[in-house]
Amino acid sequence: MAETLIKIDLSKSPQEHDNIHNRWHPDVPMVATVKPGSDFIVECMDWTGGQIGNNDSAEDVRDVDLSKVHYLSGPIAVEGAEPGDLLVVDILDIGAFADQMWGFNGVFAKENGGGFLTEHYPEARKTIWDFNGIYTKSRHIPGVEFIGLMHPGLIGCLPSQELLDEWNTREQALIDTDPNRVPGLANPPYAPTAHVGRATGDAATKVASEGARTVPPREHGGNCDIKDLTKGSRVFFPVYVKGGGLSMGDLHFSQGDGEITFCGAIEMAGWIHIRVNIIKDGCKKYGVKNPIFQPSDMAPSYKKHLIFEGISVDESGKQHYLDAHVAYRQACLNAIEYLKKFGYSGAQAYSLLGTAPVQGHISGIVDVPNVCATIWIPTEIFDFDIMPSADGPTIAVDSPEVPTALWKG
Repeated sequence: MAETLIKIDLSKSPQEHDNIHNRWHPDVPMVATVKPGSDFIVECMDWTGGQIGNNDSAEDVRDVDLSKVHYLSGPIAVEGAEPGDLLVVDILDIGAFADQMWGFNGVFAKENGGGFLTEHYPEARKTIWDFNGIYTKSRHIPGVEFIGLMHPGLIGCLPSQELLDEWNTREQALIDTDPNRVPGLANPPYAPTAHVGRATGDAATKVASEGARTVPPREHGGNCDIKDLTKGSRVFFPVYVKGGGLSMGDLHFSQGDGEITFCGAIEMAGWIHIRVNIIKDGCKKYGVKNPIFQPSDMAPSYKKHLIFEGISVDESGKQHYLDAHVAYRQACLNAIEYLKKFGYSGAQAYSLLGTAPVQGHISGIVDVPNVCATIWIPTEIFDFDIMPSADGPTIAVDSPEVPTALWKG
């Protein structure tokens, strides 16, 4: 039985734990040290630190404080890891806590983070998903059940001071181009809600004032949200500080490619069993700047899909030049409109695309002026037939709207 290296008490607040943190900074102290070849278990809070409840109200999603997230377990030092090495992380297993067999999906209010389709769905919404072994279904979205592909949404190593400074400089420059935009273009350091782990004194002040927020993926890994990074997969992380400083969290039971609702997966608290090794001077040997991921052989064996296409022409009919963002938005909107014909609300369909194991592809990106983006929906997850036919769609679900909360302003 592997040792549980980091333990979490869900009855306590994140601030009562010194083995987690919510900012990236080289001065966050390591909470444990392991040898290369070691395997161990790390327990993780859900990414909000318990701000979301298992209920039928979306007020908690509306009111979530995004300056407090993500709560990451770590950092963990690996003996002998030095800047320029590659830290090899094997994900051996992952699961939910036995007494926490549920997760949530959220659509954030436009004023508080928004989402991929925030102009169409600006209000906060929530769906709750119950776990039954490897399967999940939701009381808020009837007619579907699917196999979860559990994975850490967020995992990576601590940045060097040089890399951290680069992040903060370039992201602030982006914010400065439109500082009043809603939602914001990026999230700058914010000291009042920084959780700095075991840092104390001047070091704690420095981490809080400079620490990078955990929202985006960056060169070190971070919030990559790769749904195929499940048990049986391997990751190669660039090392920037002595020991590496591996941290992880934001566990997902399932997710569609793109995590389009922003809080777009089925978020959960749980544990992850990993093994670590080192490739000395691996960044130079292999020309690595960003992490390399080797997906698992384990995946739901859904064979039949309905594929929706989108191109670089937005909702107003404006032509964009090879814009993959616009094209994927259109593919998602096309899929939502289709699912509405079977009785789902737009919000239910939106949540489903963020949680079910749908695949997103850039199918063509060279034929000016349109990118062709596609979203692949597995048809076997539905309790009814969603394929087009001469008879037309049949209303298969009749249910109330998902929990919604209007912005307080």
